[in-house]
Amino acid sequence: MKFFIDTANLDQIREAHDLGILDGVTTNPSLMAKEGITGAEAVLKHYVDICNIVDGDVSAEVISTDFKGMVEEGEKLAALHENIVVKVPMIKDGIKAIAHFTNQGIRTNCTLVFSPGQAILAAKAGATYLSPFIGRLDDINWDGMELIKQIAEIYAVQGYETQILAASVRNPLHIVKAAQFGADVVTCPLNAILGLLNHPLTDIGLAQFLADHAKANK
Repeated sequence: MKFFIDTANLDQIREAHDLGILDGVTTNPSLMAKEGITGAEAVLKHYVDICNIVDGDVSAEVISTDFKGMVEEGEKLAALHENIVVKVPMIKDGIKAIAHFTNQGIRTNCTLVFSPGQAILAAKAGATYLSPFIGRLDDINWDGMELIKQIAEIYAVQGYETQILAASVRNPLHIVKAAQFGADVVTCPLNAILGLLNHPLTDIGLAQFLADHAKANK
């Protein structure tokens, strides 16, 4: 499973990259605004700055919700850098735009997915990635991981090549469960990735090892 970091913060992207486990980045206008990146040209430049850090795919989201607007924005984003993947919302014109981008050889990430039916449509349109929002489903007392499992089963049976990108990931357990249930990619904040490092028995074992080493070398 590939690890993407969900942020627009360059320092966090560099830190994840330096760990040696980063495969890509997802970001969006809200994350850009959180970092104080405003204005169309500044946002486009920031996407390029991210691409210059990461070797893998970088999802850049369109703002328009109509077919023509999404196509114009998406083509402009794709031209910024070879790593750019155009993020398109799961709406009727979004599916139409994904099909258009697929025919043009432009890679896409279909976002805001909450059902297996939506996942089928995105795969049929040729989406490169599909982003089911597992945390938001959990928020309304549905099982986000069950959706990952359902989509993985459908894609395996049908032979769809669209990669399942588990999004709205909140914690390390989400990452482990996404891997268990068949996600190809997980995108999450840096703290969720770093949380995978932690286990009390590791801390106890290391402390004991260091204590024993200190006694043996007095």
